[in-house]
Amino acid sequence: MRLTVFAAAMLWLMGSQVSPAQSQRAGNPLEGNSDAARRGALLYRARCAGCHGLDGRGVSGPDLTALLAAGLSDARFFTTARNGVAGTEMPRFIPEQTTDTQIWEILTHLRTLTSGSPEAVQGNADNGARLFQANCLGCHMVNGKGGRLGPNLSRIGSARSPSALTAKIRNPNGSFVTGYQPVTLVTTDGRRVRGLKKNEDAFTIQIMEMTERIQGYPKKDLREVISERRSPMPAFAAEHINDRDLEDLVSYLMKLRGTDSVSGQ
Repeated sequence: MRLTVFAAAMLWLMGSQVSPAQSQRAGNPLEGNSDAARRGALLYRARCAGCHGLDGRGVSGPDLTALLAAGLSDARFFTTARNGVAGTEMPRFIPEQTTDTQIWEILTHLRTLTSGSPEAVQGNADNGARLFQANCLGCHMVNGKGGRLGPNLSRIGSARSPSALTAKIRNPNGSFVTGYQPVTLVTTDGRRVRGLKKNEDAFTIQIMEMTERIQGYPKKDLREVISERRSPMPAFAAEHINDRDLEDLVSYLMKLRGTDSVSGQ
């Protein structure tokens, strides 16, 4: 006897929904469920791909495939999606808008993106470390040493893929990590101050000036706040760093890995 449409729908709901108790388990209760993966793909494209890329390898947000391949637990992924990451563009997925089941469906989809072989990393990491010290350490910190104008790269190898790092080094102007958006402030007396926006509210804006000094400015004292499209980081074109040296630099960066976190840089 054929099932009625209503009965079939009820069976699908009973089989696909995840109870609150299941959401507290360490593992994804929908792991390997192809229907869940398909629904998760649609959710991911609508809610996550803008920051993490359609392939999960990161745009302004971290490379989720690298984090999962490095051992990010299902429970940590769920908690981070539910609570968000303070100080970043990663929002909270509140229950009224995103159910527990939907978070697990997104993770189920992401696991299909990490099932293949990871990108091969070649190059001389020792030479890459020398290149980094000569060209990057003045602005980027690694393990407590370096500058603060750029994001801390101590864990970059677990947050970005080799291809994403290569693209960022060649062209740093595509997107900006929260807290590193370049701005120019024009004061009421015409003075221009360039820096990186750290915080902003209705009355003030706080920036890190190019000297690394953090300074707040009342908006009543500003004529204009200009969001820049060009990063303070130079574009390392082929005439500045050849393909072989770039491969060495990326090889070094991929060795910089941290703990189980999705905040990334």
